[in-house]
Amino acid sequence: MGEEKPLKKMAEAFTELANAINSQSPNGGEARLDLGPFSRACSFVSPLFRCLGIAFKFAELDYVAKVDDLVEASKSISTIPVMMDGDIEAKCVQRAGSHTRNLLRVKRGIDMVKVLFEHMIASDGNSLKDPASKAYVQVFAPYHGWAIRKAVGAGMYALPTKAQLLKKLNEDETSARIQMQNFIVSAGPVILYVDQLFMSRELGIDW
Repeated sequence: MGEEKPLKKMAEAFTELANAINSQSPNGGEARLDLGPFSRACSFVSPLFRCLGIAFKFAELDYVAKVDDLVEASKSISTIPVMMDGDIEAKCVQRAGSHTRNLLRVKRGIDMVKVLFEHMIASDGNSLKDPASKAYVQVFAPYHGWAIRKAVGAGMYALPTKAQLLKKLNEDETSARIQMQNFIVSAGPVILYVDQLFMSRELGIDW
């Protein structure tokens, strides 16, 4: 990964998204977040899934493919609400491969990383098994069948240690904690924003 710092890029990109959301909706109106910056920010999370190894290979493949779809969509669609409303009009929201369905899956990936970071910061020791297992159970497991859950459980034993992960990400303990905390704070409003878009259109978020 050279001298790149994926955690810093993630945190900075999501801080910009959170600021854009907060600056647009002071009176509670719906913010119209641009799809381009959103999809780019989400793409910065992909290297983290790769660094987690086999346990999250399913997440990496699924997440990267769906982010790529949103990046491509951003070339012709301006904002996330416009994208969703287009799918609603075309009656394809829940169809496999629809932009809106992919958005929901990408949001879930962001949420998983946020929860993982929360558990990493709260835990002592060098093992990622407990933080990663808790994050998986909390975010992904409810939507996965037995076979995927079993495969992920087995893969947890092949996770890198926290020290190995930070080395791959070109971070030390102190700098990583700062960037993870920044991501947690900024990802929260973005996740909430996407959830509210689904709820306000009566689409739900559990499919």
